[in-house]
Amino acid sequence: MSDSNKDRYAVLGNPIEHSRSPDIHQQFAEQLKQAMTYQRQLVPLDEFAASARSFFDGAGAGLNITVPFKLEAYQFADQLSERARRAGAVNTLINKDGTIIGDNTDGCGLLADLQNNLQWPIERANILVLGAGGAVRGILEPLLLAKPASIVIANRTLEKAEQLSRAFQPLADDVACQLSAQQYSELMESFDIIINGTSASLSGDALPIANECFNAACCYDMMYAKAPTPFLQLAAKQGARKIADGLGMLVEQAAESFRLWRDIKPDTRVVIQSIRKSL
Repeated sequence: MSDSNKDRYAVLGNPIEHSRSPDIHQQFAEQLKQAMTYQRQLVPLDEFAASARSFFDGAGAGLNITVPFKLEAYQFADQLSERARRAGAVNTLINKDGTIIGDNTDGCGLLADLQNNLQWPIERANILVLGAGGAVRGILEPLLLAKPASIVIANRTLEKAEQLSRAFQPLADDVACQLSAQQYSELMESFDIIINGTSASLSGDALPIANECFNAACCYDMMYAKAPTPFLQLAAKQGARKIADGLGMLVEQAAESFRLWRDIKPDTRVVIQSIRKSL
């Protein structure tokens, strides 16, 4: 079958050359014998809406959206899923008979990696989430729905953490999870799971967190790299029980996008292993 007869998908971003999404979705398509193409597309910073509209006007079937366009994708969508509304951002667009549906699969991807791949229990766990930006907002709903005992959102600026805590408090009340906000410097207690949602592993900045927080915790960095990230190196040094990076989350969120587009879920474990070997 020629490419012109295959369903078209792409990932839009700026920058975009680093994206592993084409590799991941190609492996999904081959695994499940799906007739589709998937490409990277570099979008000028002020041309997201025009680029997305051109893609869908050309019979494009679906898009993944990466930085810095997730908020613009939220505004672009004709309809939003409930999890996209709570996240306040969209990373997946689906063309449903000309109506563009916006969804957010980041939190779903994180939860699948934590629970299915890593086998880290979430229910009744005490969880520390580092950071209060868009990445963290996208994961809070799935984490809360998994019914942990508590979630502490910690940030350098307390006000941002408190804003996020207030936004999700109704959901926390529904699932009987104690949700609170702290500054990094206030953290002294230990946790079952620590999730780094900051860019510290990209910038190399140290997070001023007390050593006691890491003691016997399972520590997860939403970033990934060939070697352990600086955050995971610190966690291991301070006595973390287990460490893991965000490669599994990347593949799992892609698998959820694939399911939304194709109505079939791929086997993620073999793809995670393949991408890991290629880093």
